[in-house]
Amino acid sequence: MKRSSAYLPCLFLALAFAPATAQVNGANQQGSQAPVPYASVSQLNALLAELEQASQSAQADLAKMRIEKWKTDGGTKRQTQSNVQSLVRNLQSALPEIIGQVRNSPESLTSTFKLYRNLDAVYDVFRSVVESAGAFGPKDEFQSLENDLSALERSRRSFGDRIENLSGAKEVELSRLRTALQNAQANAQPPKKVVVDDTEPPKKPVKKKATKAPPAKPNPATTTPQPQPQPQ
Repeated sequence: MKRSSAYLPCLFLALAFAPATAQVNGANQQGSQAPVPYASVSQLNALLAELEQASQSAQADLAKMRIEKWKTDGGTKRQTQSNVQSLVRNLQSALPEIIGQVRNSPESLTSTFKLYRNLDAVYDVFRSVVESAGAFGPKDEFQSLENDLSALERSRRSFGDRIENLSGAKEVELSRLRTALQNAQANAQPPKKVVVDDTEPPKKPVKKKATKAPPAKPNPATTTPQPQPQPQ
């Protein structure tokens, strides 16, 4: 059963929090990456050495195959020969290039998963060739190829386990970075703002004093004379 789908969320998780990682590194002024642990590098070197040995052995056994002498129809022979050619191209070109990428970035989930996915594809095609060799080829040819298939399967499982371990370590690291980012944001003091109010206040309207009108003088024409008292 393929295990590649189980590791896809780990890659997405690492990419999703890449901006948070950059912010924390900027806050802590840590521009360089953390050194890779010695144990991790040692494990990787051992896995790659086993894989390269399995690849060389597989290439040698594939070159010894005499598919044209198999007792089967021409269609089966052509299909098997096409599979063998594809395997040889991968083992001689694609696989060494990916191995170099993994060596340059020992704890890169992207590079490690790329190697695992390539091994997964190689294993499927190689298994088809082994099954055909067991059905139509000589016994010694089948036995050699079956041993190569077992070696490739061990490498595939080993790198699958390494992806799982790296994913767990990355998840712990991302959790630490999230916490550090939250603490940095909480401790950061907002910059002081100086507000300059250059708007001129509106002028108050000047109230004019109301002038009182002088009292009206009585009109003599309309004034009624008061009666004079008569002497007794």
